[in-house]
Amino acid sequence: MTTQLRSIPGSERVMPTGMPLTPAPGDEQIILSVHLRPIAVGTDIVGHAAKPREALRQEREVDHADDIRQVSEFATSNGLTLVQVDAARRLIRLGGSSAALAQAFGASLHRCDEGGCSYRVRTGSLHLPAPLVDRVLAVLGFDTRPAATPKIVPHRVGPVPKGFLPTEVAALYGLAGAKADETCIGIIELGGGYTDADNNAAFAAMGLPVPSIVAVPVDGGRNDPTDASGANGEVALDIQVAGGVAVGAKLAVYFAANTDQGFADAISQAVHDAVNKPSAISISWGSPESRWTGQAIAAMSAAIADAATLGVTVTAASGDALATDGVADGKAHVDYPASDPKVLGCGGTRIKASGGKRTGETVWKSNGGGTGGGVSALFTTPSYQHGIAIPKHATRKGGRGVPDVAGNADPDSGYRIVTGGQVGIIGGTSAVAPFWAAIAAVINASRSAPLGQPHAALYAAPHALHDVTKGDNKSGGIGYSAAAGWDPCTGLGTPTGTMLQSLLSVDATK
Repeated sequence: MTTQLRSIPGSERVMPTGMPLTPAPGDEQIILSVHLRPIAVGTDIVGHAAKPREALRQEREVDHADDIRQVSEFATSNGLTLVQVDAARRLIRLGGSSAALAQAFGASLHRCDEGGCSYRVRTGSLHLPAPLVDRVLAVLGFDTRPAATPKIVPHRVGPVPKGFLPTEVAALYGLAGAKADETCIGIIELGGGYTDADNNAAFAAMGLPVPSIVAVPVDGGRNDPTDASGANGEVALDIQVAGGVAVGAKLAVYFAANTDQGFADAISQAVHDAVNKPSAISISWGSPESRWTGQAIAAMSAAIADAATLGVTVTAASGDALATDGVADGKAHVDYPASDPKVLGCGGTRIKASGGKRTGETVWKSNGGGTGGGVSALFTTPSYQHGIAIPKHATRKGGRGVPDVAGNADPDSGYRIVTGGQVGIIGGTSAVAPFWAAIAAVINASRSAPLGQPHAALYAAPHALHDVTKGDNKSGGIGYSAAAGWDPCTGLGTPTGTMLQSLLSVDATK
């Protein structure tokens, strides 16, 4: 009897336009990531004590034993290799030739190796035997086209400003010399690398010792400062901001390929890393919600939900292309993963200072870009945003509002960052994600339990942030203006030092 096949929900890929495609060779070796469906996933945050990683691993080994068995049998029957099984991450990695894998999953594969592209492309939906479809959340790895962009903007208009060291921005926000000993910040990178020489120069300029920095490979990714993608500036910005704000924190940098598989697996590996144990994870990469497949977002969102379960704070840049997020369809869009309800979405401002004091702050909009923000088309309004004025979305009454918080991001008030032995002025909401992850690490250093998702506390006490009420993130008339209270430009606002620490360190024991 023929086994009935069903398509995996959210797996459909459309044929890319304007790309010269050729048939993919059948002998290319591929490793796929099969993400198992969680027992239950919600989009809202439920308050609970953080679960230890080992306890979660043991629980998942029992809960998903039959899922793993059935996927393993499917692999064996199709001549595929079982490369890795990680029950805690609900992850099974399968290897084989592209021909064998394409036949097993009903995939249509092509290559693009001209016009500046070099990657594999998948079109149509993926399929599995009917009994497996309800057990599998996503199958990633067939398609290797770039999935995300770094949210970094160098200064490029007018005279080059002096800029600020990360420690100077921390001081402007009342966080000078904040200690984060015995904590770890995870940093997700989809390209690029760092050098000891750059780190030595950067932290010497800040008058700080170089923090402990470890490069963690994900699916074959690595620290590669020779990478020609231009991502080295992103890596440098993330490391120097996180390490400059959270003094004494360890930095674990997870390097993966810039694909939906790499992105999802990097988040999952960072969340479940039982060696480095990051208590906060910074993500400065993303793409408009409309450019992701449903299965890719489902896989990443499930990993982020695991972070909530484990008490890990996840921060993400809201984007640098104003309210359209760079989509040329005449509509507003928000960036994922910043739009995930369990992520602390981070918008951007321009800060003004004199004599070491903050004298003003407005929405970032300059240098050909500006802060992203708006209303999610995918996620409904989470409970912590009930009662605030979220604009109506074009297709429904409301949704998750982005961002939650903000920080200095304008290249005109940018950060002095060392990359390739040179000092440059860099901005973008990429700076804000590691800044807020560093704040979480500082808070965690004084708590008996990890901070986890701080959304409910922040929305219940907006006075603990500095409200930014001037400016807008409009592009071609599409977008939003800052206003009193939460808005889709800078969220609740920017850090206020001791007030913020007092709010989030309620169970301090050290």
